[in-house]
Amino acid sequence: MATKKFFLNESELPTHWYNIAADLKNPPSPPLHPATHEPVGPEALAPLFPMELIKQEVSQERFIAIPDEVREILKIWRPSPLIRATALEKALDTPAHIYYKYEGVSPSGSHKPNTAVAQAYYNREEGVKRIATETGAGQWGSSLAFACNMFGIEAKVYMVRISYDQKPYRRSMMEIWNGAVVPSPSEETESGRKIRATDPDSTGSLGIAISEAVEDAAMREDTKYSLGSVLNHVLLHQTVIGQEAIKQMEMAGEYPDVVVGCAGGGSNAAGLMFPFLKERLDGRQKTRFLAVEPASCPSLTKGEYRYDFGDSVGLTPLMKMYTLGHNFVPAGIHAGGLRYHAMAPLLCQLYDEGFIEAAAYPQNPCFEAAVLFAQTEGIIAAPEASHAIRGAIDEALAAKEAGEPRVILFNLSGHGLLDLQAYDDYRAGRLVDDHYPAERVAEAMRELPVIG
Repeated sequence: MATKKFFLNESELPTHWYNIAADLKNPPSPPLHPATHEPVGPEALAPLFPMELIKQEVSQERFIAIPDEVREILKIWRPSPLIRATALEKALDTPAHIYYKYEGVSPSGSHKPNTAVAQAYYNREEGVKRIATETGAGQWGSSLAFACNMFGIEAKVYMVRISYDQKPYRRSMMEIWNGAVVPSPSEETESGRKIRATDPDSTGSLGIAISEAVEDAAMREDTKYSLGSVLNHVLLHQTVIGQEAIKQMEMAGEYPDVVVGCAGGGSNAAGLMFPFLKERLDGRQKTRFLAVEPASCPSLTKGEYRYDFGDSVGLTPLMKMYTLGHNFVPAGIHAGGLRYHAMAPLLCQLYDEGFIEAAAYPQNPCFEAAVLFAQTEGIIAAPEASHAIRGAIDEALAAKEAGEPRVILFNLSGHGLLDLQAYDDYRAGRLVDDHYPAERVAEAMRELPVIG
């Protein structure tokens, strides 16, 4: 059975981002000031973000125009291909049709430049000279370094220490694009020094790295902060993925019964899901949506839906999310981009309202799925994306067991060509399946702020 690929022309790149907040039945819960617990206004975010991004963060407009200059840079790799995984279907002997949207064709090899380019553009437009950010496995840091280089902005990246050590070549990518990279927790910020004083051997976490980057931005007038996931405007920019996929599924003559995405902060899952979710929210489709997270950091499947900080130290506004506690430090799994203590508020709301399902897997079953995918489809996926592959395969096996057809669409959010150490560890039997650390989560949850 021949591989089937579906391509769009450059002219079919979306002209607008889709804002799902406009179609929610219940308004999103507002961010709260960490001291007063009152809703924060745009002025509270102004020290960290350009005003145009703040407007997008709180916008209720259904569609927001993509600036022409941003679209021109996106055209370097977009529209990205939609591919039917016919060889994988055959190996599974399933009646299901499996499609994947391949975001590994971007310059940095993941979906992250979709928002990095937009964020760098809006910062440049407001005269920002320097951006501070965090990164887990390095996909976001390399993407922002790429985008900042395109717009002549200095990038400072606090990279989670375990990934800094595990993935040196992503660090090389950032430096090639003129990014300055330090392992987090570092000695460069009060937040980092505080963590290191308590735990000198800390492997770090996305929450800690966010604290460092936010502190960096707050202390310098020439610097703004940039986040690669979680926030509304970040998810907004990723909806180019789903909008393209809708057109490509029409080309394939099918519509997905289930849409699958890996979930750490939530941006790539939302980017594919939200345009399809619009049809579900309007009652026109019954598509299921499945977010797949690591068993060692299962914020949706094991977390509590409460207000919490987005960072470890407590510098950010409080957001209503499924959280494991901002002080929780996940195990050092290879899927560093999924090691976040909480999840995007918009994704959490849709999960809480029953529009999205969630599943959690240890890393060995995910690598097993990724190896099968590589052997059948030829693409070596990032460890983060292996979670989506695992979810898609299990959906296909369920269709086989039920003896029913099923159209499955998942987001292959990035390639794993810089993650081969992880595959070596898997093949050598060195990967540890860290399951839900209930005691450490319970300890972290005791530190959550009490609202009301």
